[in-house]
Amino acid sequence: MCRTLAAFPTTCLERAKEFKTRLGIFLHKSDLGSDTGSVGKFEWSSKHNKEGNFSEDVLGWRESFDLLLGSKNGVAAFHAFLKTEFSEENLEFWLACEEFKKIRSAAKLASRAHRIFEEFIRSEAPKEVNIDHETRELTRTNLQAATATCFDVAQGKTRTLMEKDSYPRFLKSPTYRDLATHASATSTSPSKGSPAEPSHT
Repeated sequence: MCRTLAAFPTTCLERAKEFKTRLGIFLHKSDLGSDTGSVGKFEWSSKHNKEGNFSEDVLGWRESFDLLLGSKNGVAAFHAFLKTEFSEENLEFWLACEEFKKIRSAAKLASRAHRIFEEFIRSEAPKEVNIDHETRELTRTNLQAATATCFDVAQGKTRTLMEKDSYPRFLKSPTYRDLATHASATSTSPSKGSPAEPSHT
């Protein structure tokens, strides 16, 4: 496990550098690029997210995995980190399942279910997730009469895997720790990122 920059193997330094590149320039008000595609992007716009609010968001990610997944910025950051580890398929599957549950048309539900299965669940799928054979076969059976819950077991197992494995590494990553340090400093500053108040004479 990599602890300090001085002790980082070359691969860890390369991953940290790639992570920073994917996330963009955190400390300036700019959007995350299209690297994460439909997963989302950082909302730095002053109309929607002041720096103080963003700092609270960032610090909340280490409080629980639920808070991370409930934050658009958190999902984008976590996705970028997972890409550096070549394991983004678990999060993408989880997100696909969340969108799948919102479908109300039975025909669209069945069609989308088969697409998700082909992309993430079947053996040798392009983005095959790490689930056991029994879960894979249960999900295959569920597709015979697709409902909004047909991926629940598989989704739950990939979520648990991310929470126990990838999430702790994300929190220990150099880039998140740098970001959290900046967020802590911002949240404790008097202005909390707000415009400077006029001086009184």
